[in-house]
Amino acid sequence: MPSGKVSKIWRRVGTGILCLIVIAGAAGLLGVRSRTTSSGSVGWRLTVTYPQIARAGLDVPWRAEVHHSGGLPSKITMAVSTDYFRMFETQGFYPDADSATNDGHFVYFTFTTHPGDDFMVDYDAYVQPGSQLGKSAVVELLIGGSVKARVALHTWLVP
Repeated sequence: MPSGKVSKIWRRVGTGILCLIVIAGAAGLLGVRSRTTSSGSVGWRLTVTYPQIARAGLDVPWRAEVHHSGGLPSKITMAVSTDYFRMFETQGFYPDADSATNDGHFVYFTFTTHPGDDFMVDYDAYVQPGSQLGKSAVVELLIGGSVKARVALHTWLVP
């Protein structure tokens, strides 16, 4: 096969791959994909929305919602695997936690609640530019030191 035909084939293959990448980007397949997972027990429900797939440098959603019919106690604690938040740059939690402690396995965030059945906390973050690998985490809802709900999540980072 003459070299002109070979180079023409490779140009077509390269153009085809480039077109697939552009189409995937236009369809939103290369951006952030969020996922919502929830768990509960005996009237408690913990729902976490998190980035399932993300890329370095992009803003990502992270929100935890607590529901308890009949009202919430004045304080709730959420525990998140210590290593998980290390892949993010952040502006903080909204609302801010009253206190945060770390036992090496979990970071425990304690929040004051308002009257009602629902509480929500947002984490304003983006993936650090140097982050290349995703992370797994466990998020627990603790009331009076007792785990009322637990969810597992995993964030994949793609180039």
